[in-house]
Formats: sequence, structure tokens, C-alpha cells
Amino acid sequence: MDNLHIVNLASYNRPKISEDKNREWVEYGEDNDYYSYLIDLYTNSTTNHSIINGISNMIYGKGLDALDSSKKPDEYAAMRSIFSDSCLRKVVLDLKLLGEGSFQVLYQKGEVKKAEHFPRQTLRAEKCNEDGEIEAYYYHPDWSKVKRSDKPQRIAAFGFGNGNEPEIKIVKKYVSGYDYYCPVDYQGGLAYAELESEIADYLINDVQNGFSGTKVVNFNNGIPDREKQMQIKNDVMHKLTGARGEKVVIAFNNNAESKTTVDDIPLNDAPQHYEYLSNECSSKLIVAHRVTSPLLLGIRTENNGLGSNADEIKTAALLFDNITIKPYQDLLTDCMDDILAVNGISLKLYFKTLQPLAFIDTDNAITDESREEETGVKLSAEFDDNKMFDLLDEFGEEEDLENWVLVDEREVDYDQEEALDKMIGLASTGTARPNATSEQDGEVEDMKFKVRYQYSPLRTQSNSREFCKKMVSAKKIYRKEDIMQMSTRAVNAGWGLNGADTYDIWLYKGGGACHHFWMRKTYMAVDVKPDATNPNAEISVNKAKKEGFKPETNDPKVAKRPKDMPNQGFVNK
Repeated sequence: MDNLHIVNLASYNRPKISEDKNREWVEYGEDNDYYSYLIDLYTNSTTNHSIINGISNMIYGKGLDALDSSKKPDEYAAMRSIFSDSCLRKVVLDLKLLGEGSFQVLYQKGEVKKAEHFPRQTLRAEKCNEDGEIEAYYYHPDWSKVKRSDKPQRIAAFGFGNGNEPEIKIVKKYVSGYDYYCPVDYQGGLAYAELESEIADYLINDVQNGFSGTKVVNFNNGIPDREKQMQIKNDVMHKLTGARGEKVVIAFNNNAESKTTVDDIPLNDAPQHYEYLSNECSSKLIVAHRVTSPLLLGIRTENNGLGSNADEIKTAALLFDNITIKPYQDLLTDCMDDILAVNGISLKLYFKTLQPLAFIDTDNAITDESREEETGVKLSAEFDDNKMFDLLDEFGEEEDLENWVLVDEREVDYDQEEALDKMIGLASTGTARPNATSEQDGEVEDMKFKVRYQYSPLRTQSNSREFCKKMVSAKKIYRKEDIMQMSTRAVNAGWGLNGADTYDIWLYKGGGACHHFWMRKTYMAVDVKPDATNPNAEISVNKAKKEGFKPETNDPKVAKRPKDMPNQGFVNK
């Protein structure tokens, strides 16, 4: 029968990937247009459309951020200039809808200048080289209309360009057996998206035809030849189908016995039948997309109203985030890491979540960074200040040293000392133990001397770093060993090499462009009789030297403000 059509749902499950020996690119799907088929199912299937929108929104969340943005402000600013929010939103949607997303990477003087969204459906992969690598992609605005004479534009794949030409970077997961194109993760649900689309079309046609059932039109005045049959069929179909189909058929007959008859083919229990099919499509698509609860995407079904158990929804949110959303986010951040690496940029990228804080389990987050990544909330200044205060309070003592008098206070002459061993550390306030022995202490003929250090000058500005403010306000003194011990603790995190949490505080104080330095203070035990003419009971360091005490000298950087050092003390410049 010419007017009998059967929907074969099995044919929609697997895309066809074929290589044509006469073409450089690899075709994807029937008529090389499988991506258009996926887009049609996205626009025509209600459930599929809602799920894809919801998941892509949750993948992007509240946008891209970096855990170490405050430690690497220059690199973070460069990253933001390369990836725009609108670009990332489009790539995220393509990744979920089409199974792959793509960036067009633009270069300037050998460095990445910009990464822009490139519509994935317009690209076809070039045939692999001998090593199984795709060296380029071909662009055409509509692959269903490509002619033999057309020459699609060839664009180098990421890493295969000359360093100045645009390149294509594809975001996709690995699927065994799919070297050129990655099938969508909801591949098993495509048949139900197609069925839902067909049901919608049928119901629309049912409404347009006045809810009239399916009909058989019988012509009882003989059987004409094949050509005449097709002409009559086309005339009837033209009148009865389509958005403007006529509702009345006017027939002219020789007599009543040869009249045209129109018989209905009723569908028993039609409402229940289509309700079942609709629910079946929705439930299967929810499974195909790995949605743990439809409510998470704003989809309400008869089995999950707003009165659902809150603990169950929270558990569903945690599972959904970990098994569905995070894998996509990891794919994207790994791809962006590859692009940023060209410019020597290394950041701990993550997407800020859309999940309510009440749905997020942070009890098992063992680090501050993991808490920030889980919640998308930057650590508050109050939290940082308290942490720094605890660390700084651990080190140092007040300057009031019983049984000791200050005999000298000045910037030390460091030119004669051998360079200190290189140390890496960060800003905190270490533990000052002035009563403990230091390698710089000495004793000559029963005269005891101590060498201690103070963070100087004892003043700050409104824009001074919290570390510097707390060091100045503490007014503590430290042994050299205490300060070097600070360098092993994350007391001023982010100011080390490449944003490390520790650095050499002995040399670099509060970090790059800091205005402070270490002041050396020399003390003598009070059981030594000081000069009676000196009201402060002080003697010069020269006199101490004459008595045989030779305090150790230090690296010149110790007495220098980082601001006065090369590159203002920045180690990353």
C-alpha cells in the first residue's frame, strides 16, 4: 500500500559513520547530517528538550572560576580574557546535545589570544593519519547540501597548526569504537525522543482534523488503472491532510449503489493509550539522561510532587552532581587546561554550582579548596583572617625580655654572609621563642648576647596585606630559626612560586612589592653591668664585638623591602 507508513524506531539508535575514498572528511549519519537529526529531536521532543536544557544549565552553573584566583590574579585575568561566558555556555550546550563541543583557538605571536565557540554540527573530521590522530576538521554551514564540486574549508586540529593559524579543539569523552565522533550519552533514549515527537505530530493533526478518527475512503464504482488510482489518491490526500486540509469531501456518483463511502477506523481507549505512550517516553528519557530525580531539572511528574521527602531529594542531588554533572565539567576543564598551557597558565579551574547550599555535603571536604569547589563560595575574609591569626599567634613573644637589655637595633650589614640555603614558604606569623637558643646567640667571658628580629617598620597602610597588618600589630620578636620555620607553614598562602602556599619569609617578608623588612635586635644579659652614663643601659654592637662577640651576618635580602628588590620581589615576573 502506497499510503501505509511504519515508524521503525530501531533505526534511530545508531549513527552511521562512513569514509568515502574520494573525500578527505568522514561522514556522520545518513546524508552526512546526523547532528541535524539530534537537533530536531531536541526541538521536537518536550521531555528531551527540557532535560538537555536543565543539564547544560547545571554543567555551566554560575560560571567558571579558579580555586587559586586570588593567588594568581594575572593568570586568572588572562584566562577570563581567553574564555568568555557566552562562549562557554554554547560549548556546554553542544557537548550535552551533540556529544561533543568545539573551541576555535586563535593565536597571536605564538600565544593563545582567544578561544571562541565553533558550532560543532558544521565540522567533519579529517581521516586519521598513520598514528590514528585527527589533524584537521572541515567546515561547511550545511553538510546536507554539500555537492561534489564543493570544497569545505580545512581547519587544523589543536596542536597541528603552525602556531599562528586558527585551530579546532574538540571536547568529547572517549567511547570505545568511536574514533571520529562521540555518540551522545543519551543514545539509548533517542527512539523515545523520536516517538514523543511523532505522538505530538499525530495529536496536532488530530486537533486540526476536528478530533475525527482515522478514515478509509472507498470508491465503489470500479477499479481504475494504476495511474488513475494515484491521481485520485493524491487529490483526496491533498484535501484531507495538512494544516489547511478540507473537512468535507464532495463526491459525484451515477447512482446510490456506486456512491463513495467513508468509514471510520476507531482507536479504542485513545486517551489512555496516548497517556501511556507519553509517560513511557518521559520515563525512558529520564533514565537515558541519568537523571536521579526529575525535580532537579524542574520537571514534575505524577510520582514526584513538591511534597517529596527532602532527604531523598538531597541524596538525588548529590548523586546527580557526581555521576552526571561533574564528569562533563571535568571534560571541559581538562580541555581548557590544554589551551591555557600554551601560554604557561596553570589554574585550578572549576564551575560554580547551581545546587542550593543545603543540598551540598561539605562535612567530608578535608581542605578549604575542596569546600570552595563543592559550594562555589569563595572563602570569606573572616575565615582567612582567623586562620592567619591562629598561625601567627603560634609564633613569637612580646618584646619585653626579662633579664635582657637591648644593646643594638639597626638594619644588619649582610654583605659578608654566605647566601642562606634556599627555602620555600608562605605568610603566617611563626612561633617566636626568644628564650630558646639560636645559632646567632653567643657568650664571651660570661657575657651573654642574643640576636632577634622584628618585622619593620611598625606601620601599615589601608591597602596593606592582612599578613603585614597582623605582623606589625603583634610587635613580636623572633629568632632566625623561628622565621625560617614560618616559611614551612601556609601563613600567607598564594605568594610563593607559581602561587604556592609557602615561600621564604626570611627573604621575601609579605611577598611581592611588600614595604617591610626584618630589623635585627641585639640583646645582652642584664647581669653584665652596662655603661652608667647610658640611661637605656645599652652598649653598641661594636663594643660587643670588642668583647669578642661576633654575631652572624645575613643575606642582603633580609634587610631589603621586597619593593626594592628586582621585579619588586615578585618571583613569577
